[in-house]
Amino acid sequence: MPEFGAFRDAAAHYSVLFHEGVHATAAKHRLDRDLSGRFGSEAYAVEEVVAEAGACMILADLGIAARPRPDHAAYISSWLKVLRNDTSAIFTAASKAQAAADWMHAHQPGQAVATAA
Repeated sequence: MPEFGAFRDAAAHYSVLFHEGVHATAAKHRLDRDLSGRFGSEAYAVEEVVAEAGACMILADLGIAARPRPDHAAYISSWLKVLRNDTSAIFTAASKAQAAADWMHAHQPGQAVATAA
């Protein structure tokens, strides 16, 4: 992560931090999402939707308001092909984003973490 001062405001910093944190939940020992997609692939685009939606959910949960970044339109355009080709993709991504947000919340200090039986 860049230094906190590199961001225009705290919300921008936390938006990027949580976006990257949601990516980290994809690890096999966490939520086991497929990260094999390369930049420009549909799998990559779906993971970016998951990360961005998850970050937005966490920001909302914490009461942090984030504004769209100037580069968001270009960034989001990479997702549009997947969303056009698969009408259920947004629901799948939203479900995975919610699971990531839930996982991150559950692993905060002082939270009880459920273990697999």
